Amino acid sequence: MTDLIAKTSIDRRLADIVGPVIEGLGFELIRLRLMGGLGKVTRTLQIMADKADGGIGVEDCGAISTAVSAVLDVEDPIEENYVLEVSSPGIDRPLTRLKDFETWKGWEARIETTELIDGRRRFKGGLMGVEGDEVLIEIEDQGKDVTIGLKFDWLSDAKLILTEELIAEMLRQRKVQLPEDGGFDEIEEIDGDEEDAAPETKH
Repeated sequence: MTDLIAKTSIDRRLADIVGPVIEGLGFELIRLRLMGGLGKVTRTLQIMADKADGGIGVEDCGAISTAVSAVLDVEDPIEENYVLEVSSPGIDRPLTRLKDFETWKGWEARIETTELIDGRRRFKGGLMGVEGDEVLIEIEDQGKDVTIGLKFDWLSDAKLILTEELIAEMLRQRKVQLPEDGGFDEIEEIDGDEEDAAPETKH
């Protein structure tokens, strides 16, 4: 389990438990985070899942929530009370697996690294696929577009950038009618904004 899917030791332990359950239902685990703690009465377990070909919906999230709740009740890895939230990755989805950077080749992304790379940790540009264990991204450097390679193990965070073109592509894939004028309201980026989510399950 990569650090981008599950960052902390407890996240990785939980991912090892729920990952096979989610895969058994025909879905993929995209990201898992156990939020809260440090005095908060109720923690939140956020699980982001998707289908291999995309298009997870509310009913799918509900099925995942039911199955995950059952296995967590048996394993009981979380001592505190918690709320389970299962959602789709959303349009500006996080990129947590090496194959994601090939799948979303050609789209803009924002990538952060754990250590400074040539004096910077944040990179923004067009994804150019993968080469071996490196993520290729085209960035602007001194007025020129250059393609650089970042080792996947260097990454601490990565997600697609929400653009009108990306929204239009997602709607096209889902066969949703576009606005007649072809335009959209002004885009506002909100981290953690998921479009499909199952009802919260309390434990």
